[in-house]
Amino acid sequence: MRKSLFFIFALALAVMANAGVREDFKANYKQAANNYYAYPDQNLPALTAAPDGYTPFYIDHYGRHGSRWLISPSQYHLAVETLEKAEAAGKLSARGKDALQIFKEVEAASYKRLGELSDIGAEQHQRIAARMYKNFPEVFAGDAAIDARSTIVIRCILSMQNAVTTLKGINPQLRITTDASEHDMYYMNYDDPVAKFLRKDAFKDDSKALKDKYLNPKRLLKTLFTDYKWAQKNIPDAQDLMTNLLDLVGNMQSHHQFENVDLYNLFSEEDRVNVWAYNNARWYLWAGHSPLTKNRVPYMEANLLHNFIASADKAILAGKNCATLRFGHESVVLPFVCLMGLNGMDYSTTDLFTLADHWQSYKVFPMAANVQWVFYRKAGEPILIKFLLNEHEASLPEAVKPVSGPYYKWDDVKAYFEQKLADEPQIELPETEEKK
Repeated sequence: MRKSLFFIFALALAVMANAGVREDFKANYKQAANNYYAYPDQNLPALTAAPDGYTPFYIDHYGRHGSRWLISPSQYHLAVETLEKAEAAGKLSARGKDALQIFKEVEAASYKRLGELSDIGAEQHQRIAARMYKNFPEVFAGDAAIDARSTIVIRCILSMQNAVTTLKGINPQLRITTDASEHDMYYMNYDDPVAKFLRKDAFKDDSKALKDKYLNPKRLLKTLFTDYKWAQKNIPDAQDLMTNLLDLVGNMQSHHQFENVDLYNLFSEEDRVNVWAYNNARWYLWAGHSPLTKNRVPYMEANLLHNFIASADKAILAGKNCATLRFGHESVVLPFVCLMGLNGMDYSTTDLFTLADHWQSYKVFPMAANVQWVFYRKAGEPILIKFLLNEHEASLPEAVKPVSGPYYKWDDVKAYFEQKLADEPQIELPETEEKK
């Protein structure tokens, strides 16, 4: 009896775990694609009106490139190679055969397009720019100066070009400058040696435990193959195959050619949640505030936060309507959001197995993810700022009090961020790491 009660209790805890994530995935299971999730710009919420007399005059922005092709050829070929091997051995199920045909088509379409912006990715930035203009027309009125910069990666440059071309099409008077240079990479996409070192140790310590907790490919193998024992013997790393397949299936929403081809049913609901939870924990080690990485990793975006603050101060001093638009990567957006503490993403824990109840990466960095700082002014009154994360109003930690709804005093926000930057943990690299 005691064992039965224990089993029931454990089962209840398992069902309760990640309850919010499960509800999100029931509403839209494509969110399980995590950083491959196509930008969710349907049914965006109305924005809160500014306090009486305040008007927007400046936008400080960083946006991820739009939807793209996968970067490595192995991300396409592993699935094809594995399923072809099973087909040759007569071990591929009917569903496996259907999936193989689709994966072959996707791999063929990816030829010489690895990592490139997709058709849907271009459209995402066109729509975001159009809404930015519609939501804040005062910022883009007349001959406003728009400083647009990109990392040196082509998908980011094309994302920038789609955005600024859209803005220019709405208002031909805009004075737009564009740039993509190694000169700006120290803040646009900083390669932080300290963060890399801390991550390496954390992944080494936790990777196997995470895999064993979350990645059980048994059901998937039984779905794709007719002989489970053959699959166990002939697939060297079924856990890697499982994560690879969900990435491949998830990224198909990046292309008009494949957006309506749905292979998520290769996975059970439980498998989708678990593979996502595994990826979520790895992204947390990669970008989040955690004692496992000495609470230092988000500071990889300290240069970007300094640049945002300096750009804002420059715009406030100039007193003219303008915008600074930056285009880069999710690997910047996520730690930047964590560093700012938007929407509780500065959550700190060592427990990676309860993490998903408190910290969900898919809410931050879908394709075309973006952070907007929108500044408001009123004669004789303090400058106000509002934060948007993926065009949803966002909040800072409770240490910073809003003056009204999502609106904060810029002086309060600036002081909070400057103190945050001053509190950066000082980590000394081992001599062997410094030489790398």
